[in-house]
Formats: sequence, C-alpha cells, structure tokens
Amino acid sequence: MARIAVIGAGMGAMAAAARLAVAGHRVVVYERTETYGGAVRRFERDGFRFDTGPGLLPLPAVYRDLFVKTGKEPLEACVELVQVDPSSRHVFADGTEVSLPNASRSGVVSALDEALGSGAGQRWGDFLVRAREAWDRTRRPLLEEPLWPNWSVLADREPYPSVPHKRLLRTRRAGTLAEVGAWELRDPRLAALLESHALAYGLDPRVAPASAAVLPYMEHAFGTWYVRGGVRELARAVYERCLARKVEFVFGAEVTGILEKEGRAAGLELAGGKPAEADHVVADVDPVRLRGLTEHLLDGDGDVHAETVTSRAGRFSVLLALAGAREAGAAHRTVVHTPDRDAELDHLASPGAEPVRPTVTVLRPDDPALRPDDAHESVVVSAVVSTEAGWEVEATAERLADLVVAAAGAAVPGLRERILWREVRTPHHGEEETGAWFGAVPAPALAAGGGRFLHPANTTRLPGLYRVGGWSHPGGGLPHAGMSGALVAGLIVEGAEFRGSQ
Repeated sequence: MARIAVIGAGMGAMAAAARLAVAGHRVVVYERTETYGGAVRRFERDGFRFDTGPGLLPLPAVYRDLFVKTGKEPLEACVELVQVDPSSRHVFADGTEVSLPNASRSGVVSALDEALGSGAGQRWGDFLVRAREAWDRTRRPLLEEPLWPNWSVLADREPYPSVPHKRLLRTRRAGTLAEVGAWELRDPRLAALLESHALAYGLDPRVAPASAAVLPYMEHAFGTWYVRGGVRELARAVYERCLARKVEFVFGAEVTGILEKEGRAAGLELAGGKPAEADHVVADVDPVRLRGLTEHLLDGDGDVHAETVTSRAGRFSVLLALAGAREAGAAHRTVVHTPDRDAELDHLASPGAEPVRPTVTVLRPDDPALRPDDAHESVVVSAVVSTEAGWEVEATAERLADLVVAAAGAAVPGLRERILWREVRTPHHGEEETGAWFGAVPAPALAAGGGRFLHPANTTRLPGLYRVGGWSHPGGGLPHAGMSGALVAGLIVEGAEFRGSQ
C-alpha cells in the first residue's frame, strides 16, 4: 500500500483519488479552500441556487465508468441525469433562431434546413461525418491514453479531413476552425454555430486547428445532459464516493512545496504544519502554481507544453434571481451569438478599455431545487472573456454585466422587468476558488496546431510526481478532467507499462 498525497480537490483529483483508494492505496487530499469540486461550485441566496462552473455534462460515460470501477452503486443511483432536449437554441446576429434536437443527426439537419434554408442542414450533416473521422483518429491518444512520448505526431498531423477548396487558382484545405466554417459550411450562421463550441473554451477559431471539429461532434454523438439539482451534485457524488473508499480530505491546507528524496517526490510542505510524507504526489493545479511548488527541485517545471497551455480565457457570469414562473417549453440552454464576431475575438485575444458584447450562453434549468418556489426562476448568463480585462475595476464588470443581460433578453421573455437581484462573477472569483492564474479556464487538448493545443503530460520530470485535472493531459472540461484521473491512477497502479483506459 502506497501513501499518496493529492494537491487539490477538483474533479480530476477526486477521480484519481477514488480509483487509487480502490486499488488499495492510502490517499489524502489537501485542499486549500474549505470545500471540494474545484470550479464546480454553487452560489446560494434567498432560496435561489446557481451552478457557478459548468452547467451541463457532456460525455457522462466518463463518470459512469468511474462509479462502476469504484463501487457497487452506479452513477445513476447517486445522481439523476436528464438528457436536455432541445440540446440548444441559437439566436444569431440577424435574428434567425433554431432549436437543435439532442443527439439526433436527422433532427438537426431538418431543423437547420427549416431555419436557415434548404441545404444548410446537409452541409452541417456532412461536416459531422468529417468531424467523426477526426474523433475516431484522435479519441484514444487525446482522451484515453497517456500523452505519447512521440507526442509530436499529434502536433504535426491534422486529423480533420478537410474538403479541397479552390481560391485564387490554388487548391487549399482548411487548417483552422474558422476556415472550416467559411469554406465548408458557407453560411455565417452555421459558422457561428461551429465556432461557438470552440469559443466556449476560450479558443479563437481563427487560430484553433480544424481538429477542434471534435468539440461539436462530441455533443452531437453523446448528447447533452443535466444533473438534477445542478452539476454541483455530481461533485458531491464523487466526493462521497471518495469518502466511501476511505479517502481522507484535509481542507484549509495550503501546499507550499513538494518534497524530494533520493531523486523522487516524497511528500508535501504545508503552510504552518508538519510535512506530509508520501510515496507519490498528484497535483491538480495550473502550470504556474506547479512551477512555484517545484522550482526549488527542477529549476522550474520545464516539461513539454508547460508554457503553452496557460489560457487567457476565463468565465464571466451573471446569476439572475427572477420573479415569475419559467414559461412552458423554454429551452434549457440558449446561445445568443455576438453581433460583431471579429470584435469579440479581438477583445478576447487583446482586451481593450471597453468591453464588447460577447456570445452569451443562457441556462434556464427547469429544476425546483434551484428556485424558492414555482413563482420564481434562477438563470445563469455566462460568456468567455479575457482574464486580463481589468476585472479589479468594478465598473468594468458592471458594464459587461449590462451587456450580457441585455443579450439574454433574447432568451428570457420580459427579462429586465423580472430581475429581483443579480450577482456578478468575474474570472477573479475563479482564481479565488481554484487557484488558477487570473482565473483562467483550460480548454480540451486538440491535435495539430504545432502542439500549442496540447497539455502537459500526466507524468513529470520528477519521478513520483503526477499532474491531474484540466491543466494536464487531456485538458479542460468535465469529461477530460475525469479521464485525467483515470490516466493518473493507471500510471501509478500499473507503472510505465500502462497504455490507457479500456
């Protein structure tokens, strides 16, 4: 039985902890805040409840596998999963609207043809076929296996089978997601639909590789799910599974360094406490913080990609407490697209003094657990923003809050008159809760792009030290964080011969 110290109680960390405990190891999780879940948090006031992190669960099979492998109770015995239908409603800049059925290719094709004109659905359907090919080529190396030692194969080879495009007497193939939208979808509304999946993770489609096509494909193929009571309930269930497997949690524990003995990780230094000895250390922290914990050992954490994945994108949310009942048939999720796509992307990459109106996601779950009674409604309006936009100035946050609430009016009838109060959350809140530098949010790992969209491997140059969570391979998002836990557990239990999750 090995002693394993885990830094952080995020979803990836807890997924690794539960699996390692089942394998017979003694696992202790050290969390600097007073609760678990990382970015999967909840805000409560006056009987209203809000998810302040992810509001939906894609690819629930990752967590189903976790619960199968760590106990007798399946995931559905611990939380209630509801498939969201329609998967999403989209309001485009020209006022066109479309609601997309959940996990139905034929239904999506029909809906797009009806809303955007004949042929639009077929072009989207053909794109999904190509996106599936990219998914089939990258699923195992990017999601189910540790990062290969010859990771450069993923960096150089574009897995998305682009359609040849003739331009100025030259034949070209799309190399970025924006080019896929412009050359293959050939409709600014379809392009906006495509790009919104990348933008949700702070990826600029003008530079994101064409392989980002796997992001809308995942949602199409595996559906979109809601956890009754809010996604925070998923974090609770994983935490309770850890407790049932005898994982120990120490909250309010600030880790100040990683101990080394005979050339390998040997435990943790804790602020104001005794060192915690361990045979293995698992770190669920962002690259900046990990460098701070290891620089006295390795002269900085110089592993592959450690510098390239630090994101500039964070989550900006406005939590709305509304008077009045949710109308029948309201969409759970509405995406209100920006009226100025280039201005939004430019501001995300290089924020100016004044915020611009971004693409806004409006979540309106029909869930009695989130409202004081049926005469009220809780709504989360969110956008992806630059973490460097001056959020320390309250007026900046309030100006953007006004913009995103105004945009949300396209999703919620009579919104402005119904608002009882609002709570504004900037990337600084994310920094306080997760410790991530400036409150940045990591994106899933993507192939191609010269390796700039990969994440650091789960192993490090210091034997016995492992990375887990969204800032490590295979990247950000609930499914990817859960898979990182499976990968780290496999590497510790099986050693170097571990080849990936089956």
